[in-house]
Amino acid sequence: MRIELGFGVGTQAIDVPEGRLLGVLTPNSIAHSLTGEAAVRHALQNPIGTPRLPQIIKPGERIAIITSDITRPMPTYAVMPALLGELCVAGVRKEDITLVFALGCHRRQTREEREKLAGKEVFAQIRCVDGDMDDCVHIGLTARGTPVDIVRTVAAADRRICLGNIEYHYFAGYSGGAKAIMPGCSTREAIQHNHSHMTEDSACAGKIHDNPVREDIEEAAKMVGVDFILNVVLDENKQIIHAVAGDVTEAHRAGCAFVDRLYATGIQRRADIVVVSQGGAPKDINLYQTQKALDNAKHAVRDGGVIILVGACQEGLGEHVFEEWMTSAAAPGDMIERIRTDFQLGGHKAAAIAMVLKRADIYLVSRMEADFVKSIHLEPFATAQAALDRATERLGPNASVIVMPYGGSTLPQFQPCP
Repeated sequence: MRIELGFGVGTQAIDVPEGRLLGVLTPNSIAHSLTGEAAVRHALQNPIGTPRLPQIIKPGERIAIITSDITRPMPTYAVMPALLGELCVAGVRKEDITLVFALGCHRRQTREEREKLAGKEVFAQIRCVDGDMDDCVHIGLTARGTPVDIVRTVAAADRRICLGNIEYHYFAGYSGGAKAIMPGCSTREAIQHNHSHMTEDSACAGKIHDNPVREDIEEAAKMVGVDFILNVVLDENKQIIHAVAGDVTEAHRAGCAFVDRLYATGIQRRADIVVVSQGGAPKDINLYQTQKALDNAKHAVRDGGVIILVGACQEGLGEHVFEEWMTSAAAPGDMIERIRTDFQLGGHKAAAIAMVLKRADIYLVSRMEADFVKSIHLEPFATAQAALDRATERLGPNASVIVMPYGGSTLPQFQPCP
């Protein structure tokens, strides 16, 4: 069976004998009558837990719309026309609206990238800026001691509207909702403190209740004040197939329930080999982002198996602390020990990779130099097929295979036969 996986703006292909293939984990087939802009307009007209925007916002108020940066697949350009239409009905002037790209700890974007994300027409109509973590307002501390330091443009607004796409997140449970505020518009110190809870057992993909990271995020957002969210769910082709709007928590929960119906996939046996991709650009722009697919794939591989991680990583590792941890560790175990005594944002993803390496080997198919990949304790390959052939040589001609073409979204759930 020939299977193609996203790799940058192109694809990588593998051939797997059907007798060895345990499954190709793809989204479940569920009915969705509205897609694209129609789904967005329906959500805006039928908000969950709040009135419609024209009943919330008054003319003259300053509006901050917070959305994702270039490392996320959120199609801001596709939702902004309908959202601006609602704000126009509310009597909001375009000069009172600022679109803020939530960078978190990511790099600043170019003007061209901001324009691409917003869409040319929107970019020309309203102010579009990157969040500046060097210019923040201190609002307080959460119950867990996380500093709520928020980008001034967002903190100073009269109203805040959060955009995002909802998918599984390996320790916050899900993306979307209040994550636009924390970590999106927060300082490095705040993000680091919040993410330090990732080592707790209940901080994992698909878990929303009693998840310490998610609870801390939502407490911070409550302190800041979020008036409305507009979140979307994307299919494997990054097209909008569902949208929710309204209350920052209630609407988000409804979106998470849809994600579970779409992307939670049961498996009855863990495979010898798991081949996983983020689905291509922009999700595999660097290893820091591609790691999300790896973390989902760990649920599908047996102890002692091989995970083949397919991601172009054209921007390399992607984050300076992550790079320092990955390149300075003499052995993977060093990163695990380090995170227990010296939690650092960026280092947390290095430790997460090291924890996977305790259970399975990782073969990385990327555009990075082979010697460099070896230096970070991964095995380099130029093609997914070469990696699969090598894993088969190592584990035997009958080694079982699971393929995850959209690994960042698909969550394997082990359900052994009774």
